[in-house]
Amino acid sequence: MYAIARIAGKQFRLETDATIKVPKLPLEVGDTYEISDLLFITDGQKARIGSDAKGLTAIAKVIRHGRDDKVMVHRKKRRKGFQVTKGHRQQYTLLHIEKIGDLAVEKPAAKPKAEPKMKAKAKAPSKPKAKPKAKAETKIKAKPAAKAAKPKAKKGK
Repeated sequence: MYAIARIAGKQFRLETDATIKVPKLPLEVGDTYEISDLLFITDGQKARIGSDAKGLTAIAKVIRHGRDDKVMVHRKKRRKGFQVTKGHRQQYTLLHIEKIGDLAVEKPAAKPKAEPKMKAKAKAPSKPKAKPKAKAETKIKAKPAAKAAKPKAKKGK
């Protein structure tokens, strides 16, 4: 069973007993986090997408906060003597997925479709189709023989 969820504006694939690294969330270590924005959820046979997945949630536990590896950014303008090197470390929260929404929850019963008031009239029997005419045999024209290439004349000095 897995689900696709939106956390902090990004989409992540959630699986039970998996850990995921998401952008830093304002939670303490050990807190439980309820992920309510599930976009897709499936158990292999049954899948729910979009509005069918509304109301289902996933439960995650905060393991730790940290900072990713440094990403170096270098800018240069040629022939101007301008060079800037900067580093950036993104903060993250490590979540352990404990439970993904229950698929046993059934969606509300759909309203029965209204039957059309007028029934379609029986079509009148159509005329039998005429047989297509036999195609006349086409003659294949032979391509004219390629002309022999003439040697180029040499230019005199």
